[in-house]
Amino acid sequence: MSKEIPLKLVVETLSNEKGVSEEIIFQAIEAALVSATKKKEGVDSDVRVSINRKTGQYDTFRVWTVVDEPNTEQPEIEFPLREMPLSEALKHSKTAKAGDVIEFLIESVEFGRIAAQAAKQVILKKVREAEHENVADEFRKKIGEIVIGVVKKTSREAIILELGGNAKLGANVEAFLSKEHMLPREAVRPGDRLRVYLVDVVTEARGPQLILSRTCNEMLIELFKLEVPEVGEGIIEIKSAARDPGIRAKIAVKTNDGRIDPVGACVGMRGARVQAVSNELGGERVDIVLWDDSPAQFVMNAMAPAEIVSIVVDEDAQSMDVAVTEDHLSQAIGRSGQNVRLASQLTGWTLNVITDKEAKERTTADQERLVNVFTEHLHVENDVAEVLIEEGFTSLEEIAYVPIQELLGVEGFDEEIVNELRTRAKQALLTQAVPAEEKLIEKTPAEDLLSLPGMDKELAFVLANRGIMTRDDLAELAVDDLADVPDLDKSKAAELIMAARAHWFV
Repeated sequence: MSKEIPLKLVVETLSNEKGVSEEIIFQAIEAALVSATKKKEGVDSDVRVSINRKTGQYDTFRVWTVVDEPNTEQPEIEFPLREMPLSEALKHSKTAKAGDVIEFLIESVEFGRIAAQAAKQVILKKVREAEHENVADEFRKKIGEIVIGVVKKTSREAIILELGGNAKLGANVEAFLSKEHMLPREAVRPGDRLRVYLVDVVTEARGPQLILSRTCNEMLIELFKLEVPEVGEGIIEIKSAARDPGIRAKIAVKTNDGRIDPVGACVGMRGARVQAVSNELGGERVDIVLWDDSPAQFVMNAMAPAEIVSIVVDEDAQSMDVAVTEDHLSQAIGRSGQNVRLASQLTGWTLNVITDKEAKERTTADQERLVNVFTEHLHVENDVAEVLIEEGFTSLEEIAYVPIQELLGVEGFDEEIVNELRTRAKQALLTQAVPAEEKLIEKTPAEDLLSLPGMDKELAFVLANRGIMTRDDLAELAVDDLADVPDLDKSKAAELIMAARAHWFV
């Protein structure tokens, strides 16, 4: 039997057994024959083997790289067994130039027992690489989905899962679920079937590593897609999710069909659907929240079951002060702050829970402050200042620069009154700006004080004019030393002092 027939059979057999393409096997055998040829010749030469993919016949070539003629800077050819001077190359090709490759046909080694043995390791390596790539390609298609694995082995640091194989992958694929991605105190035993979320597939030298998780928000969302057909079909959207894995979670749902109640659909008959999700996550309690276009209403829904008395929104700081009655305070905050923390993550707003009494005190204090600002700088009576506050004006800047129609919309205000108020507001702002600019000129704070986290430019100049010029000057102070600094409360003062001291502990 001629030599090409068994080689072709080897390729077909390996391709079928290992589930890799014939081209990869051919490339592996070519590399192996190159290695066998070099061993036979016993020289450090360049060799190329080319196999005919249809017949299995192959040819072997000695490869030379054309280089410039030796000169005074490089009197000898660096690699005489692989490089050919240009003068010699021109004898074989009239168009040869430095950098070209010239090949000569030489006798091929037979693909017999010795060559096959030499090829074995190269072929196996190529086959393993191809198998790994097949696994990676197959699971990359499943990134962002839930896959099912069987627990093979458990340890303190991780669980080894068998994710199963198929005709393409062959044997079962093993994956690691690390401790940080496991539910706390979750008891699993070898043989248990476990649902996991495939986060990513990372290619490494030892093979593809599947990144799995049971604690990510996406795991919760995908479970609802499996358990609630309306979610899987897109009739109900899960807008956001927040989890304290294994303990409690919240999801925000929205319906795209007004006839369907999104909360009821996710809960299911007698709570069957949400209970199925909860059981899969080790008893994790899931609150289903109705999503709303209004941030304040969405926050109220997310804080359930606590009843909200009032909400004050600060859009610039992306925060809200949420007021509840005294007897609902602990419920609103939750154990270890869990309820308000999850609600904050779900809505994307920083939530500060306070009692309704504190809210009233803050409102009263803010109103008194605004009344004083307006009466002092606009030279109006208290009742006029109160009308401005009731209409939603909270600063001199608003009165000076909002569209004039907004002020004309206030009952009892005509164009003459509005223009006078705007003029007085602008004059007050200008009067305030001049002293501030003068102060900035007096003393300049050091750059390390200006760049301190939480420090603003105006405050830095105020401190500098009090002799606090550098970061170290501030670090040596106590909170009480800054008690008389305008608009600087104790909490903010403490934060700035600790930030100034931070470099001491590096």
